[in-house]
Amino acid sequence: MRGRPRRVCERSKIASLGLKIRHGCCYHGIALNVDMDLAPFSFINPCGYAGLRVTQARDVGIDASLAELEQQLARNLLALLQRH
Repeated sequence: MRGRPRRVCERSKIASLGLKIRHGCCYHGIALNVDMDLAPFSFINPCGYAGLRVTQARDVGIDASLAELEQQLARNLLALLQRH
């Protein structure tokens, strides 16, 4: 699974990043699974990989709220972008 923009936690996908450039425009997005119904993921191959499990923050023991995780993610992204 090298080269795919995703984050794996306990051998399961917990986040992903997307970037597309088309006709001179950049489209991007980020997803972090926090506390949701993961059942629909059983019908697809996440990132195109059959058998790749999907998890969420709640299931790996992170009990922070969505707002707290949003703030932390924003702080981390800003710090990383300012360094590069």
